[in-house]
Amino acid sequence: MATNPLSVGLTPSAAARVAAIAARQGKPAILRLSVEGGGCSGFQYRFGLADAPEGDDSVTETDGVQLVVDSMSLDLVGGAQVDFVESLGGAAFRVENPNAASGCGCGSSFSV
Repeated sequence: MATNPLSVGLTPSAAARVAAIAARQGKPAILRLSVEGGGCSGFQYRFGLADAPEGDDSVTETDGVQLVVDSMSLDLVGGAQVDFVESLGGAAFRVENPNAASGCGCGSSFSV
């Protein structure tokens, strides 16, 4: 599958985590990433399980897990990678966003 430079990808560790969460909740393995105004740097990432992609969503797939991003959010996160990291501070999804001019210490918000 060709990679669109504006698409957003999932790392294998993020895909495995989404699959585990979805299985536990009895939902399809579809992670929705969206961007909302707010957070300490201007925009913040929101994650949630989705039942199905919507009409204007960009959809990518890794190891059988779909990542969906709405068209408005895609403008801010195109080319990004969603990873799942575990550290002493806890475990979380982390977005490596090439569009972010700056971010915050917690990694959940950014500015462009």
